[in-house]
Amino acid sequence: MTIPDLDKIIGQDQAVARLREDMSSDRMAHAYLFAGPDGVGRQTTAGALARLMLCESPVKESSLFESERGSDPKACGSCEDCRMIESGSHPDFHLIYKELARFHADPDVRHRVMQNRGIDIIRDFLIEPAGRVPARGKGKFFVILEAELLTNEAQNSLLKILEEPPAGVTIILVCKNRELLLPTILSRCSIIRFTSLPQDFVSTRLSENGIDAQEAEFWAGFTEGSLGQSLELAAQGLFTVKKEVVAALANLGRAGDAGLGKKLDEITTKQADDIIRKVKKSSGTDLSKNLARRKSTSAMLRIIAMAINDALGVSVGSARPPVNSDQSREIGAIAERLGTEDLTTAVKQLSTLEKLLWRNVNPKIVWDNVVLTCASAAPLNV
Repeated sequence: MTIPDLDKIIGQDQAVARLREDMSSDRMAHAYLFAGPDGVGRQTTAGALARLMLCESPVKESSLFESERGSDPKACGSCEDCRMIESGSHPDFHLIYKELARFHADPDVRHRVMQNRGIDIIRDFLIEPAGRVPARGKGKFFVILEAELLTNEAQNSLLKILEEPPAGVTIILVCKNRELLLPTILSRCSIIRFTSLPQDFVSTRLSENGIDAQEAEFWAGFTEGSLGQSLELAAQGLFTVKKEVVAALANLGRAGDAGLGKKLDEITTKQADDIIRKVKKSSGTDLSKNLARRKSTSAMLRIIAMAINDALGVSVGSARPPVNSDQSREIGAIAERLGTEDLTTAVKQLSTLEKLLWRNVNPKIVWDNVVLTCASAAPLNV
């Protein structure tokens, strides 16, 4: 993993400036919440901050104007601490993620299919090691990924250490939906907000990774500037599927198409199997079939919702170009068939269906309702 200097973090100038200000004024918080969309640099920034704070010999480049970025301290990049951070082996830099369960001492925890971060993970991989003396002497960093997946029990177990952390301990919670965190957690963290990246930057980076320019432009717009999400979705080969689905939506009759619902269910089931295999290969963890199914269904729901939203924009004469600009004819056909009122209803119903999906509604029922919603904005039947 390549970790850049803080001043090389792209598109997050305000977040970096806040951290720089805290360091320069000697007001570093013991606990930060890095809040913002997925794939915009939150974890990378946490790594860059940790590398700088743990570096043996930070350097300060000379500058005529002390306020310039060039005068900010940087990690040297060559000391043993910097090298260990880069290799992911630093004993005082800890990433907390749900797959840590497979390293737990309790076999019951190891064999559990993890969908969240329970108290067992927090207690054994954060609270206990935080109380030990730093191995390298400069401090300890703990970065909790997807902090919104912490159970309430796990969050409550964090309260004391967030309020009275051991000397030299810094805890960073990385999250997308901070409203899912307890107010008592939020009140104990200094909140750093991360924003979406420029879409031109994202599409350029995708093109540099060998992705066709048309596809790169679509994913950059679809994710609203999330490089991480764009790379992940492109890697799943979803662009071809997207084109087929949007074309099918354009050709729907008012009565819908039962075959389309079945096809969508089959596509997302296959994608779920692919997700499970990739997680197993990369981390050795058995991802829940239920969770993988809902992840793949959620991604496809968002693709469909974007097409309907594009059609609504066309219907009301919005100046904003459709995200599906590569299928403007199909988007126009959807707009003409449904009209503004039904499109507005369809957008709301698709949002409701995604929420129901995460409340354990059967995906097959979701797809039947999606087809009828996109065909005629028919009332939901769930």
